[in-house]
Amino acid sequence: MAPRKFFVGGNWKCNGTSDDVKKIVTVLNEAEVPSEDAVEVVVSPPFVFLQQAKALLRPDFAVAAQNCWVRKGGAFTGEISAEMLVNLQVPWVILGHSERRALLSESNDFVADKVAYALAQGLKVIACIGETLEQREAGTTMEVVAAQTKAIAEKISDWTNVVLAYEPVWAIGTGKVASRAQAQEVHDGLRKWLHANVGPAVAESTRIIYGGSVNGANCKELAAQPDLDGFLVGGASLKPEFVDIIKSATVKSSSA
Repeated sequence: MAPRKFFVGGNWKCNGTSDDVKKIVTVLNEAEVPSEDAVEVVVSPPFVFLQQAKALLRPDFAVAAQNCWVRKGGAFTGEISAEMLVNLQVPWVILGHSERRALLSESNDFVADKVAYALAQGLKVIACIGETLEQREAGTTMEVVAAQTKAIAEKISDWTNVVLAYEPVWAIGTGKVASRAQAQEVHDGLRKWLHANVGPAVAESTRIIYGGSVNGANCKELAAQPDLDGFLVGGASLKPEFVDIIKSATVKSSSA
């Protein structure tokens, strides 16, 4: 089977102005990074800047929405439907981010329904999973992420357009980073879970990326882990060091 293509996502979260978008995109457009054959790059601006970013961004980088509604549009004030994203030719969406799970009480089943609906409309999905500090300290990390993944696995049959993003909640925006051994352990556990519960081919081909205080300084040693297929980057995706994180894909190609 072909090696899994390295994936780097930049989640801009609720940040920025149209001027910021121009600055960030200019840095990305001028960056010398590995080819599309070596790395897939997707950035996720807030909804209001999606079209601006898409219009300005180099053609080898794609955009993602940060969320979408769980079913077809209609009387759901404030929500954005998967159909709207498809209409605007936004290829990707991030679903189940821990901030939405925690702050907006999105359950495993609700996230799974969103993933299934978005995929059915033709979107590609970055599906986020991860444990809290309390769960990590209680030793239930694998149980938590397996339950989150199981909910998704029960609703979908085709994993081709899914990237699984493991983001330990205790590492997001805290400056704490899972050690490379901690990250590899969970990624390996998730791949084994997919192998046992979904199938060997899905386990082998599905990209499992890491998120949680990834930056230019720690990306290379994380990228070197065998079951870590890229990153979902928060704060650092708004800075020039995002280019260094994209370049960490070369760690994989040099070891392949």
